[in-house]
Order: sequence, then C-alpha cells, then structure tokens
Amino acid sequence: MKSKKGKKTGSAKAMKAKSSKNPEDVRKAVREHYTRLALKETPCCTQPAGPTCGCNAIYPQAEIVSLPSEAIAVSAGCGNPTAIAGLKPGMVVVDLGSGGGIDVFLSAKKVGDSGRVIGIDATPEMIYRARETARSNGFENVEFRLGEIEHIPMEPGTADVVISNCVINLSPDKEQVFRDAFRVLKPGGKLAVSDIVLLKDLPEDIRADLGSWSSCVGGAVSEAEYIGGIKKAGFEKVKVEERVVYAHEQLVGYLKDTDSEKYAKVAGRDLSQFIASYKISAVKPK
Repeated sequence: MKSKKGKKTGSAKAMKAKSSKNPEDVRKAVREHYTRLALKETPCCTQPAGPTCGCNAIYPQAEIVSLPSEAIAVSAGCGNPTAIAGLKPGMVVVDLGSGGGIDVFLSAKKVGDSGRVIGIDATPEMIYRARETARSNGFENVEFRLGEIEHIPMEPGTADVVISNCVINLSPDKEQVFRDAFRVLKPGGKLAVSDIVLLKDLPEDIRADLGSWSSCVGGAVSEAEYIGGIKKAGFEKVKVEERVVYAHEQLVGYLKDTDSEKYAKVAGRDLSQFIASYKISAVKPK
C-alpha cells in the first residue's frame, strides 16, 4: 500500500527487523501457542460475535451450524477464504495451516464426495484433533497432514485451490509459502487467502515480541510486501477482495491471551488502524 506521496507503508527498518528473527524461534513460539489452543479447547466461535471472536461474524450462520462443534471450538481465523475460493464439486483443495479443520470441513461440503480437501498444519496436537473430528463426524473426503506450510507435503500440480486463514502471517518466510503454494497448484489453479496485513509500523515492543507474532500481529507485513510476495512467486490476477481495518479493541484482543502483563501495557494505547484483515485471491497461469 502507498501513501499519497507514493511511499510504501511499513518502513525498511521494520521489514528488516521481522526478517532478522530466528525462524526456528518463530516456529517454536507458533507451535506452542496453537498447542495450547488445541488442548485448552477455548470455544471462540461458539460465543457471540465480539471484536475478535465469533464465527458468526465471519461465516454465514447456515455454514456454522453444519460444521462439527469440535472444529468450531478451536477456530482462530480472521476471515473466510472459502467465500472467495470458487469451490466446485470434484476439486482438490489444500488448506495451509488448517488447525482444527473448520475451513477443511467447510470446503469438504462444497467439493462433495468426488472432491478432496487436504489440511496442512505444523502442530501435532491440531492434526490429531482434526483427524479425530473427521473420523467421528464421517468425513471421508478429507485428510490432515503434518508439515510446514513453507514445504507443503504434496506433489507438484495436484491442487485446484489453495486456501489459508490467518496463517501465512505466522510464517518467518512468507515468500517461500507463496512459492510452494504455486508449486502444488495445477495450471489455472487459484490461491484464496484471508490474512492479517500491516497498515503502519507497530510499536517496537509489540513488533519484536514472539508472543505477538504467534498471535497474528507481530509477523504481519504491509500490503505491498504481501502482494509483492504473491506476484514474485508467479501468480497473476492478484486481487484484494476485501479489506477490514481493525479498531483498537480488535488488535488488543489478539494480544491479550499471550501475556497479561503485556496486555495491560498495550490496553492503554491507541492501536487502531495498525492492521487489517484482508481477503486476497490470485491465479497460477495456465
């Protein structure tokens, strides 16, 4: 994104600081955060819609009531990528960072018995939970694989659509995620993601904290960098389908579960309009 003077939002200093983090430290912090979510079973999406929680604010009610409660209970997305994915019966869909499987199960209903949906997640506890949910609810057209989204455990050119919901921002190497998504897609295949994007530089203490990164805030990059990574991977027809700017309460809501002391510090600041939830689509050339 550019200002009126034509400068990209997000300073070079901020981008450099993000990339200088030890990738393994980032991955460890993210795994620990989502392991706690998988084991804690906090029913976020069964609560009324709030500033950062409530699937009714993200998904149509008819879709929510049709999904397994076990998957809804650990949903941690920021949007609904299936809404822009154009899913049809018979398609092969890959969900990067599938967590408890809410978008996998939703996609499975759309692609039908002739299609297949494969969830990829790096947290063993989430994979176990999602597999149990699939088994107990009779989903036979889904599969969950343990792996990093930078190195998707799939053969090249096997997917019709790659989706992701508030996960690519967690990666320490987002460009590699987009390259590997491009690799596993068939020619003409579609990328459809919901994610957190940075609108202006975060305060230093928030940006530098690994807890903030695992909460989908500290690792966010600017629109220009995010879309630039998609284009650099080879995608075309890149389109911002939706952009929702977050208010102070929404950003703080993402942070408060990581550290109560930190939450007390940020709660007294104005953190509105630092980040936004985006829906972005792109196509692999035929």
